[in-house]
Amino acid sequence: MTRPVLLVLSATILAACGGSAAPVEALPTGTLVITVAENSVAEIDYRLEVSIAETPEAQERGLMGVEEMAEDSGMVFLHEEPVQSGFWMKDTLIPLSIAFWDQSGRILEVLDMDPCFEDPCAVYDPGFAWVGAVEVNQGYFDRHYIEVGTTRVRLQR
Repeated sequence: MTRPVLLVLSATILAACGGSAAPVEALPTGTLVITVAENSVAEIDYRLEVSIAETPEAQERGLMGVEEMAEDSGMVFLHEEPVQSGFWMKDTLIPLSIAFWDQSGRILEVLDMDPCFEDPCAVYDPGFAWVGAVEVNQGYFDRHYIEVGTTRVRLQR
């Protein structure tokens, strides 16, 4: 399949589902748990229902063509070994925020990303090697006080 056909197919599936919890159909799913220390005694767990972009094709496609996502959903990108790479928003219709974490599960960077429809598109690069990243609706991390230094991010499949 060519990229335009995939985009149309993805948009059609999403429209038929009417905003399901998982942002992209036909990908593995899980729950990403982000634990934030509220103070020295209490912790808060935020749970995101996520699609897992495991293949290079799914990682390249990302959330292209997705018109909306539920507030507590997103897409996770995982690597077994640290990689230094960035993300772009070509043909992504909704503004996103992305958090990158290291092998210990600690969030090291949070970036806001805006849709791009014409080349060249900005590359959102955290500037370091990472093993995991999650894309969510823009502002999600701010609304939940999830900041750089959050100590635990874990994926439950």
